[in-house]
Amino acid sequence: MSSDFLPLETLSPIETLEIENGLSLVPRVKLNFTVHPSLPSSATKPIDEWKLKRSLIEFAKTSLSITIPADDLEIRRFKDVKKRKRDDPVAHGSLSIRDLGFLNSKKRNEEESEDLKILGKKFRDWRDTVVEKMDQMEVNLQGEKYRLSVAVPESDDFEGMKKLWEEFYAFANKGYVRGGKQEPDTIVMKGVPSRWVAEPRVSSKPSMLVTHTVFSTFGKIRNLNVTEDDDQDKDADENGGDIISGLHCKIVVQFEKHRDFYNALKVLCGRSLQKVGT
Repeated sequence: MSSDFLPLETLSPIETLEIENGLSLVPRVKLNFTVHPSLPSSATKPIDEWKLKRSLIEFAKTSLSITIPADDLEIRRFKDVKKRKRDDPVAHGSLSIRDLGFLNSKKRNEEESEDLKILGKKFRDWRDTVVEKMDQMEVNLQGEKYRLSVAVPESDDFEGMKKLWEEFYAFANKGYVRGGKQEPDTIVMKGVPSRWVAEPRVSSKPSMLVTHTVFSTFGKIRNLNVTEDDDQDKDADENGGDIISGLHCKIVVQFEKHRDFYNALKVLCGRSLQKVGT
């Protein structure tokens, strides 16, 4: 479902936004989880990631009526399991639910704005229900028992971030503020593949021009900064090897208007940035 001609304010949480340079923002529900041992013996044994994957995929199918491809489930073991305390987690990971079409039973009509509010609430309620069903669930992997802690990433919780910045700026704006009311205007994106914002057939390094073109989709930009981001999960888990410099970048975008920041953040939350052909 392409929404490249729709204003950002009218974009529903299950619609794709196509932007510049072959990039698109594709809706998905992402959940982070941490795996804790339920038995003392499970704390010192390496967890079988494949068995855990199969168990979670089966749970999603039977209890949530959704299909999660194995590629959308990432599990990483922590290092030095034998040196950890009994209650320390043995692994962590994330899962992405991308097939969200079942949440929308209507087409756009004259009551569009009301429909968007209803769909937004339906989306959040369903996501919260999934978290409730999975959080603290027990997993038995052939005698080894584990417990999952599941949560929506902070970076995907738009309503939570909105509440935090409103509380922060409400306090900051109580006193005298030169230049008027203060509101957030800057978004930081980490771990963006550098080649996605590079100039095709010119360089694999991120281009300021390409990045500016991409993020101008959301509004007028005041300041933009692009740097290498080589600290993604560095040495955090057993699967983490040597980091190859320059593969990812960090993008800092400051918008001229708070409204553009607001719309951009709302669209970015709950979506994956994807590149055509990758």
